[in-house]
Order: sequence, then C-alpha cells, then structure tokens
Amino acid sequence: MLKRKIYSKLENWFKNHQKEALLIKGARQVGKTTAVREFARKKYKNFIEINFEQTPEAKQAFAQSRDAKSIVQRLSLMGYGPFEAGKTLVFFDEIQSCPDARTAIKFLAEDGRFDYIESGSLLGINYKEVSSYPVGYESQIDMYPLDFEEFLWAKGVGGDVIDDVKATLMALKPIDAFTHEMLMRHYREYLIVGGMPKVVATFIENSDFNETIRQQRIITESYRLDIAKYAGTSKTRAKRFFDAIPSQLAKEHRRFMLSDLEKSGNMQKYEDAAQWLSDAGVAYFCYNTHSLQMPFEQYENRNLFKVYLLDTGLLCSLWSGGIQWQVMQGDIAVNEGALTENFVAAELVKHGHALHYYDRKSRNELDFLIREKQLVSILEIKSGNDYKKHTALNNVLETDFDSISRSIVFCKSNVEKCGDIIYMPLYAAGIV
Repeated sequence: MLKRKIYSKLENWFKNHQKEALLIKGARQVGKTTAVREFARKKYKNFIEINFEQTPEAKQAFAQSRDAKSIVQRLSLMGYGPFEAGKTLVFFDEIQSCPDARTAIKFLAEDGRFDYIESGSLLGINYKEVSSYPVGYESQIDMYPLDFEEFLWAKGVGGDVIDDVKATLMALKPIDAFTHEMLMRHYREYLIVGGMPKVVATFIENSDFNETIRQQRIITESYRLDIAKYAGTSKTRAKRFFDAIPSQLAKEHRRFMLSDLEKSGNMQKYEDAAQWLSDAGVAYFCYNTHSLQMPFEQYENRNLFKVYLLDTGLLCSLWSGGIQWQVMQGDIAVNEGALTENFVAAELVKHGHALHYYDRKSRNELDFLIREKQLVSILEIKSGNDYKKHTALNNVLETDFDSISRSIVFCKSNVEKCGDIIYMPLYAAGIV
C-alpha cells in the first residue's frame, strides 16, 4: 500500500467534521477509491461503497427523494448495508453520474447518523443537472498523482532523510554531493514513471520500464475513452486538444496554438473542450499575465496559455523515440526541456498554486509566477548546462525588483545563491 498525503487530510476530516460530508476531487486513477477504502478499513466498523457508473441502478434510491430516511431505506432494500449509526461510512464513487445523490448530500449529512464521502473523476460534466449543491454540508479536497516526495516514500527513502533535505534547502545550503546525486537519480526516474499509483506500484515491484510504459498507455487510452463517452458535442475537439498537448509542449516556447489544431482554431471554438479537459483534471492550464502585480487574474490574457499534462510519466509515454533511456542517462533537456517544466507545473498545482507565466509584448518571458508573502516569486526552469543564462529574469530584476519576493532558477545544479537569484536543484520543486 503506497503512503499518500491524503490520509492525513482524511484523518483531519474524521476528527473535526460534524454534519459535513467530504468530497474528493481528482482525475481518474490517481488513487481516490483506494485511499477511501483503506481509510474506512481503519476507522469504521461498516463500509458501504456505491459506484454509480458500475451500478447505475443505485440511482433509483435518490430519484424524487430528498428524505434521508427514505434514501437509506431504499439503499438497504437494494442490498447495501449494514447501516449502523455512528459506525458506518457510506462512499458514493463517481457521484457525477448521479446528480440527485449530489443534491441529497445536504439531507444525508444533516441527518447525522452516518458519515459520507463522495468522489468523482469528472465532476464538471453534470454540473448543470445538480439542482442544489450541498453548500455548508460538504468540505472538498483535491487529490493528484503521487508528488515527488510521495514517490521517494514509495522508493523507500526515509522521512528523516527527506526532512533533513528540506531543512537544508530552506536554509539555502548545498545538499551533500552523494545525497544530491541520489536525489537526481530518483528525480529522473520520477520524470519517466510519474505518479499514477498503479504505474508506480508496477515500477517498484519489478523496475521494468516496458511494463511501466504499457500501464501508462492504458491510462492515457482510458482518458481518450472518457472523452469519447462524456465530452458530448465537444468530444472531437477535446480529443484533438488532448492529443496535441505533447507536441505543443515540445515546441521551444511551449505556448499552445489552437491554429495548429485547425486553420480557423480559436478559443471561442475550443473553450468547451479546454474546460472539459480542465474539469477532468487531466490538463493544467497556465495563463499569460502581462504584469508582475497581483492578483494575477486581473492582468491575465486567457487567449494566451500553455497546457501541461497532469503527469510527467504519462507525458513521457506519449512521445516517441525512446526518450526514457535518454532521461535515465541524464539528458533531461529532451524536447526543449518540456519534461522538466511539466514536472514543476504539476508540483505547483499539487501544492495549491494557480499557474501563470509572464510575457509582455513577447519580451522577457518567465516560466512561472507564484504568490509568496503578498509578493511575486519568479520560477525559471533550466534543464541544460547553461542554467545561469537567463536574460529575461535579469531584465525583470533590474526594473521590478521591489515587487519580487524570490527569484528561483530550478536546474540540475546544487543549491547556490548568486546576488538576488537562488539556484535550486529541480527536485526541490517537489519537496519544499
């Protein structure tokens, strides 16, 4: 069983919730169901799991009923149970397939006899069909593929070692050479394997990259099938959009060009497709902002954006040419460094940051901006050996220094501070 950070969030909900259900959001196959099952095994006498995609007949229990007692009775008549007050967790999986169940959460949670957890991979697809959201009766958390720290746990790296590395990074001191070398090796493995739980478990079990890639391609194909099944009138453009992410990222400047998908492609045509991919959690959108002021959203241009895949392992498997071997040999600059940039983007999302890049009139482009201490921090990603060449960053520091908290260049090198610029190893983006 893989150690996941979500268990501490589930524990916190268990200790502190009163009449409040928990909704876990996240893309398919990131481990939501496994986490809930393991949590229920440890905390509850009774566990009732209802998957509305696998057992659509369960939806009948919620049809034209908002009364908690009636719903529980109907579920019991269908064979679900036992329902024992104070000792039972009810898990509604793929709840987006039953909008009536989402509406009924308010009444079920208010009833208070049982605990409820909901989960959904495609929660955005039926939002128009939910007549009333359970505001005030539902807390929400997001779940993602394993981050780099969780991957290190899976590889057997001790928590005390990771804590020492964190403390050293925060103190802006160099990591000792052996530790740095080993962490860079684990980092390169993570770029290839990624954080999808089944893929990680497969790799940990036998270190077979061919089987790892096979599992990754099964997952990406399942995402394509979801698009075909659920994306409605947007499915053709959503599939075209999804399939273009690897090639768009491999371009030098990585800006996603809708005109590459079709001659008259624009955001008006592709807005629904883009929103579907975002709602499904498989794509992370990084929008342009032309100012180093906050809030970033006030200055963003949503017609200019980059798109990252939720997982570097899946991205790696979609590129041809056997780049896995190149990466393991130390060439992490493959495809213009797109893999390393995707890694940082995904880690930022997992740590609660919205994604923005800076570009003003096609000059001084900066990879990522994040908010720190009410100021802007700049993150530049360098996968090659020339990581100290960053003209855009230098220009911005000369003119906008007062509005900037930190300027960090993530690179292959160890920790170093040169003037106002901090150089951090790439793996640090997944640890601190």
